[in-house]
Amino acid sequence: MSRDGPGAHAASGMPPRVVVLGGGSAGWITACLLHHAWGQRGGHVTVVESPQIGIIGVGEGSTPQLKAFFDHLGIAEDEWMAPCEATYKLGIRFSGWSERPGYESYFHPFPGPVDLHSEPGFVANCAAARRGFDAPAHPDDWFLATVLASRGKSPQANASFPFAPSYGYHFNSHRLGQFLREWGTARGIVHRPLTVSEIEMGPEGDVAALLCDGGERIEGDLFVDCSGFRSVIAQGRLGTPFCAFSGNLFNDRAVVMPTPHQGGYKPRTDAIAMKSGWRWSIPLTSRVGNGYVFSSRHTGDAEAEAELRAALGPAAEETEARFLDMKVGRVENSWTRNCLAAGLAQGFLEPLEATALHIVIVTALEFASAYEQGGFGPGNRDAFNASIAARYDGIRDYIVAHYRLNQRTDTQYWRDNAANDDLSDGLKAMMTAWFRHGDMREANERAYGGRSYYANASWHCLYAGYGTFPSPDKMQPVPESVRIADRQAVAAMLDACAQNFPSLPQG
Repeated sequence: MSRDGPGAHAASGMPPRVVVLGGGSAGWITACLLHHAWGQRGGHVTVVESPQIGIIGVGEGSTPQLKAFFDHLGIAEDEWMAPCEATYKLGIRFSGWSERPGYESYFHPFPGPVDLHSEPGFVANCAAARRGFDAPAHPDDWFLATVLASRGKSPQANASFPFAPSYGYHFNSHRLGQFLREWGTARGIVHRPLTVSEIEMGPEGDVAALLCDGGERIEGDLFVDCSGFRSVIAQGRLGTPFCAFSGNLFNDRAVVMPTPHQGGYKPRTDAIAMKSGWRWSIPLTSRVGNGYVFSSRHTGDAEAEAELRAALGPAAEETEARFLDMKVGRVENSWTRNCLAAGLAQGFLEPLEATALHIVIVTALEFASAYEQGGFGPGNRDAFNASIAARYDGIRDYIVAHYRLNQRTDTQYWRDNAANDDLSDGLKAMMTAWFRHGDMREANERAYGGRSYYANASWHCLYAGYGTFPSPDKMQPVPESVRIADRQAVAAMLDACAQNFPSLPQG
């Protein structure tokens, strides 16, 4: 550490010397983004990664933010997808979250440019159905990504079709970390495979250095804590408070079991309701990643494993089950003094909407921007912390809505979730708007301060996908005074668009 402390580099206009504690996908994404921002101006990034930390390496999904990350760094898909066993993801198929006839399953797409022509009709039909008119309002009929995913199509259109859908990926998280480590070190990021034994503090209360086994001391100006749930620097050394979401989100355990491919795959994640949680199915090129996210208050490990094995069938007979703890919540402040928390050290929202790396990427980009504006000064730090906390809370609310609005009554887990009133004011406002026939777009803007962490289409897909409309016996014919969209005309348009996308390789 320089004698002038970590603010000296900011005062001189020089980028900080960055030390990242912990690798994995979160550590290396952060390292690559900060190196990309500052490397050509003399910035220096070191990743200290213990060779003794175990590897989870489960199949993981992403939002379209991961594509934006690779585009930002200039990494082409044919460069990284094969080494990371990656496949395309056009959205999530939710199955079994509702018992209502006709709504047992729905697809949550990543909306794209073509959907600007179909989404207004979907929203209009939802508005009519919410008022008790029998308008077709199931979300599966209105989005191009839904059609492409159901037909096993690539999101890469023919050259003559200019409207590409938004999409994410499935990937092996361990392989992604390895790829980014090789990519980053080839461009100047320093990798130190060392085990940290102590965090050395400076006289003013900032982090001064990492002390490693063998006596090595690694100093810097900015320390990024990517040490996982242990949060060695942020929570452990600096005492940053942790805000638990256990009152909002019951799930705290997961059991994972990969299985071989059983033929072709569709470019989607499956989120399938279980007795005490839900299970994911994520297709990689090498295997299928499976996991059951559950509440230990409602079932035990043995019961969860047996339930998952029964669901997977013979494919899982020889597969060893691994159990993972989930510490659901976030730190009060992601940026404390000269430490930035990222990844699991920063927080964790269960993987229902695949937002983990999305938040890592946003954190790194917003931090770089805030630092450029004012170094380690409190004004930019406070605004940054408020922004990241609001993003966590906004995403949490959307995930909580999946549970609070579930249409199942068969187990205590689902009944407890439906009765949960530990809801934020924002989520209460969204629920009130839907059931009282309010404008959901306006409610979204008011509830989340114009940030719209989830778009209007996403909120409509969730509510409509569960069938949260009046019961069928109360539905009335649509009067002539109520304008609704022609579902068949939309289907014809989407079918014509889908002809421009090739089928994915199967087998």
